[in-house]
Order: sequence, then structure tokens, then C-alpha cells
Amino acid sequence: MVNGVYLSLLAGPVKPLPVPSSVINSLTSVRVTNASTEDSRKDELPRFARSGFELEFQLTRNSPLEALFPLTGSVPPLVRIILVVTINGRQQVIIDGFIQKHKITPGTGTNPPKLTLYGKDLTVAMDLVDYSGLPYPAVPVAGRVALMLTKYAVLGVIPKIIPPVFDEVSDPSEKILSQKGTDYTYLSTLARDRGYVFYIEPGPSPGTSQAYWGPEIKIGTPQPALNLDMDTFTNVNSLSFDFDNEHNKTPVMWIRPDEIPVPIPIPIPDINLLNPTLANISPTAFRKEPLSNVARMSFPQAMQYGLARSSAAAECVTAEGVLNVARYGRLLKARQLVGVRGAGKAFDGLYYVKSVTHEIKRGEYLQSFKLSRNGLVSTVSRVPV
Repeated sequence: MVNGVYLSLLAGPVKPLPVPSSVINSLTSVRVTNASTEDSRKDELPRFARSGFELEFQLTRNSPLEALFPLTGSVPPLVRIILVVTINGRQQVIIDGFIQKHKITPGTGTNPPKLTLYGKDLTVAMDLVDYSGLPYPAVPVAGRVALMLTKYAVLGVIPKIIPPVFDEVSDPSEKILSQKGTDYTYLSTLARDRGYVFYIEPGPSPGTSQAYWGPEIKIGTPQPALNLDMDTFTNVNSLSFDFDNEHNKTPVMWIRPDEIPVPIPIPIPDINLLNPTLANISPTAFRKEPLSNVARMSFPQAMQYGLARSSAAAECVTAEGVLNVARYGRLLKARQLVGVRGAGKAFDGLYYVKSVTHEIKRGEYLQSFKLSRNGLVSTVSRVPV
């Protein structure tokens, strides 16, 4: 049961401060999206998603919004935004990022003019300066990631790095590796080449964020179940499922041992310790495709890349829905597991939460979400309520 939902807005250049109550009162709607990856079937691996926000205000005469946000001037400063939701006395940061653009909609009739602010998470700051050519002599990949993220400690960014199991360090007398692009571009490239993910998780306290660089983890304690068509226990407004095995395929890596004169194909499985199966019936991937873009990788690195690609291709069951936070009793979080009940034997069970979008208006708090898993029929007999 939710006794009340309170929203706090902090704004400022580097260290945001709470905005005046008049600004909060003029805030009419909030939309925040947290996601693990973008929807894309064309890439070999899904693109990383950056959390984003959209804030809509009513503009009144002598509104402090014009002084608080860069509505005038040719070169707007970088303004940081933090949104905190308090439910039953517990604070949760849902976004920490920078404004990228704004739009003013003129008033019509009795409708006042509106100001809409758009922005993304703290990766905006990591994507400003091109550091191409910056050398990293004899620095392993995890060290390069740590060095890049150190620059953003002033923004409260806390690195959370899981080094690759097999990390090769080049001999500086033969080759000195250097950065290519901005910090965000290089961090993303290093992650993709190893089948890893990179994202910013806001919180746990306002002004801090965790920069996660490592494998996508689909294990852990599931969030309370999403209940569908269960009378008084129903806590979702809608939930629909989609089964699509068309894009399921098994990557195949070819190796050529010294002892054997012909190459040997090795199919790469779609499950591993950090990405266990969530379904008892996983459809067969009839398509087999050679693993591409791995010629410059070592064997361990190519295997990590192939496992991530195989796992992404095996997500044949997806679900989309909307929940009411007041009935769910808490916030659903992206990049974690959640249970589903009431959807039938084929679709009940555990899912990975791919994305969550917060949609907040006065008196209403909805979350739209996307789930995925690799097959039908639950692997667990009961999911956490």
C-alpha cells in the first residue's frame, strides 16, 4: 500500500539544489526512461540505451523558470537535473542528467504557455570532449575504464567495473593502445567488443550515480510479481506477450587447431552463469551464422562477444505493459528480474526487465515496461509475491 508519492526536483550546474516550491507547482508532467538496450534487430548486438527525461512546466508571468533554466542566451550552460521519488518514506533517484534542449509552446485560449525540457543521463558529460589519441601504454582494459571514469567523480559517479576474465595487456615496446573518440564512445566500444554493457544507474543517494561496466547480469532476487487478471491482487493495467523465434540464431565460431588441418565450427550457447535460462522450453535456433567482427579479437574475447550475441538473439519472448505505482506499492526497476503471475502456464514466471518508463502527473504515477526472456513455461514453481 502506498501512502503517498512525493517528487523532489534538484537543478544546478554541478551540484544541483532543490528548486523553489513555485517551480515544483508549475511542473505538470514527468517522463523518465531507464533501459538496458535499445530495440534493434539490425545490429549484431543491441545498442546501449541512455536514460532520458522530459519535464513539462506551465509558464506563468514572472515565472522563476526563466532565471533557473537557460531559456534565453545564445550559449546555454550545462544544467544538471536530479529527480527523486519518495514512496512510503523511501527515497529513490529516478534520473540524474543534463538538459540538452528545451521547447516553448505558446499558450492558446485558457491554456497557458508550456516549457518542455529534454535531457539524458550523466553520459552527456562523457560525450563532450574527443580524446582520440590519448595513449594507454600497458594498461589493461579495466584500467582504461577506471581512468576514464575517474574524471567524473566530481559529478558523484562511482565506477562499478567487472574486469574481463581474460584481459590481454599489449607490450608497449610493440604497440601502444590509444583512445578513439569521446569517453562515452570509447567506454561503449570497449564494452561491446567484449559482449559487455555500459550504463549509468542513478543513486542510491541524490548526487551520486553508479557507472556499470561489465556483463549484463540476469540473476538476483526478483522484484515483487506483476499480477494479471487476479481480482484484487491485479496490479498491472495491461500486459501483453509476443513470441517471435524468427531472429533466433546460433553464432558459430570457426577455429583451426595446429594439430588439425581443417577449421572446426563451435556453436556458441545462449546461456551462461550470469545469464541462465528463465524458461523450461527454449525454441530451437535453426539458423546458424558465422560469428563476424571477431578477426582482431583473441579467442577468449571472441567467446565473450559470441555469448552476448547468442543471448541477445535468443530473447524470443517479449512483453509490454503498464502498471499503477499506487497498486504495485513500489517502483519497478529496469535491468533486474521480475515475476509474472496470471498470464497462463506458457508466460508465467521470471523475466528480465529491459526498460521502464516513468510517467508522472499530479495524482497519477504510471510505469510502462518491457520484459524479455528466452522461451516458454517458467523454470520456477512460484514467483515472489
